[in-house]
Amino acid sequence: MTGAHQNIERLKKRPDFLAAARAPSCARGAVVLQARDRADDTTLIRVGFTATRKVGGAVIRNRAKRRMREAARVLLPQLAKPGFDYVLIARNGAPTRPWLRLLDDVKSALISLAAESDSPSRVSPRAPPSPSA
Repeated sequence: MTGAHQNIERLKKRPDFLAAARAPSCARGAVVLQARDRADDTTLIRVGFTATRKVGGAVIRNRAKRRMREAARVLLPQLAKPGFDYVLIARNGAPTRPWLRLLDDVKSALISLAAESDSPSRVSPRAPPSPSA
């Protein structure tokens, strides 16, 4: 999944998903978005998708992930921060949520997490404490 605008790759390895799970997250509507700053001096953006069995059977989970992949393809080139890993987690409404509402969920979560990472005073409870604190 490479975009023309920036380097965007898929997350596929479990340790990458586990690292993102320890990063700040934001729940909006039908998705939860986790954003982890890799701090590795690359401009690469990596993104992964997941849906638990709570969302539904395999067909429903795959539909939810397809919809999240398309939302990420549309929004990440403009809103993602270089050097970050993102994981989109489907919630119950993801497979059936109206498309524009799903796009808005992902967009508002991206913007919220970007603002949080820019502001050192607002640290998510799951984020590790900053060294300057």
